[in-house]
Amino acid sequence: MEPSDSVTHKNGRQRKTTGASLQIENMDRTRRDREMGGSGPDVDEEAEGLLQGSDSEDRIRAKVRPGLRKELGNVLLLLFLYVLQGIPLGLAGSIPLIMQSKSVSYKDQAFFSFVFWPFSLKLLWAPLVDALYFSRFGRRKSWLVPTQYLLGLFMLYLSVTVDSLLQSDGSHGPNVVTLTAVFFMLAFLAATQDIAVDGWALTMLSRENVGYASTCNSVGQTAGYFLGNVLFLALESANFCNKYLRREPKDTGIVTLADFLFYGGVLFLVSTTLVAIFKRESEHGQGKRRVQEETQGVLETYKLLFSIIKLPTVFSFCTLLLTAKVGFSAADAVTGLKLVEAGVPKEQLALLAVPMVPLQILLPLIISKYTAGPRPLDIFYKAFPFRLLIGLGYALLVWWTPSVKQDGGFPVYYYAIVLLSYALHQVALYSMYVACMAFHAKVSDPLIGGTYMTLLNTVTNLGGNWPSTVSLWLVDPLTSKKCQGAAGQSCGSLDEAALCVKEGGVCVTSLDGYYVESVVCVVIGLVWWVWLGKKMRRLQEESPAAWRCKINQ
Repeated sequence: MEPSDSVTHKNGRQRKTTGASLQIENMDRTRRDREMGGSGPDVDEEAEGLLQGSDSEDRIRAKVRPGLRKELGNVLLLLFLYVLQGIPLGLAGSIPLIMQSKSVSYKDQAFFSFVFWPFSLKLLWAPLVDALYFSRFGRRKSWLVPTQYLLGLFMLYLSVTVDSLLQSDGSHGPNVVTLTAVFFMLAFLAATQDIAVDGWALTMLSRENVGYASTCNSVGQTAGYFLGNVLFLALESANFCNKYLRREPKDTGIVTLADFLFYGGVLFLVSTTLVAIFKRESEHGQGKRRVQEETQGVLETYKLLFSIIKLPTVFSFCTLLLTAKVGFSAADAVTGLKLVEAGVPKEQLALLAVPMVPLQILLPLIISKYTAGPRPLDIFYKAFPFRLLIGLGYALLVWWTPSVKQDGGFPVYYYAIVLLSYALHQVALYSMYVACMAFHAKVSDPLIGGTYMTLLNTVTNLGGNWPSTVSLWLVDPLTSKKCQGAAGQSCGSLDEAALCVKEGGVCVTSLDGYYVESVVCVVIGLVWWVWLGKKMRRLQEESPAAWRCKINQ
């Protein structure tokens, strides 16, 4: 799964994860960019070189190499499109924290977590985006323009309705079903836009500069997620604004969720109109060598995916990927919400992601030195138990939090401990992530490397999503509460809890399902590590032929 921000909420990963989420897919795109950008010259270019002779070779290269300056406009456009993509993802990542402050159930949180599935399943409709388009309008603009218009319209719709959807009173809580449906569509459209922009990036930039596409992706998505999540939660918080940005305190933040959605929707509509009118998809500038896109039929692509999955080694590896992160699900999915429930301000948790950015940049570079050999999954195996122990540490942190709370909030040393815990978690997480990516690159059939890598990354992401959703769903059933002060009342449901309070009682938690899940998940994780972890390591001993599709042999 992609690196996650488990302190702020597991779904915040998709930015970065930022949530992220998405750095695994960025690695996939980086590999594809290198494969496409590093391919040999076209036949016509080879003939030209032979005709001109070796004396003119340097002049030819100088002529066809455009340099970054000449393509700075395209690079900036790609960066902007990826920033736009990150904004709705950041907003979606902030909603669980907002809902948690309104005391929604964890079943509702589990239901809303389906919002973050589209980026893990986009491989299912990516072949359609690649194959179906209007050639006059442009292969990528045929999808980019309508999806971004719909994103803008959905955000404008939400700006009018989101306050009522999130409104909570004694009789009912936020309208989780409608919120989930709308934000699921936002995530689905953002994932579709991601497919279109990724494909456009390969032809928008010259062969020499196509590697900058992955940089634009990583930086742009992270910046967009920061705007929609961290910056929004800070500016939406009355406490944060009164403490750091205002001289006279007010009851609300500088911006509301409705305001942010409105201006975001306007930004989408205006920028998409400008791109549709002024940006040509195909540029035939002199001296620019551009990557030639392959056009593959939809049925052929799906057949190729199915042929990969049928390989015994790939099937076994995918099964392991789908179950490997069960042991971390409680820590990744529930910890941040439990901290908010304990009184930690959601904007403070979001801001903790800021000092982690340098660490998230450096860790892959450092860890990659140890995963470059023939057995990258050894690092995955060694980091596994440490990440399980960190999950138990998160449970202790949640248990300790109420006793540290003061009238003015939480002391500085508390946030320092939270930050340290998060940093240790990132080290273990990135060790597993980089090792897994290195193995994906090692075993992928080079003739279909992009499709192969995307399939493995999709399974990896899905292997993190479904356990997180299940963990959120099970928190309430595993929690036991008693009604104190009102005889004959119970707190088994929200209605019963409301009746308990109405009768003068108070609901007291006797057993928190989060702690039960934390222990159970660690036990499951240890069993997986001892039994299935060794099987995963043995997959490294398989010959390259065992990972190669028969159609390519």
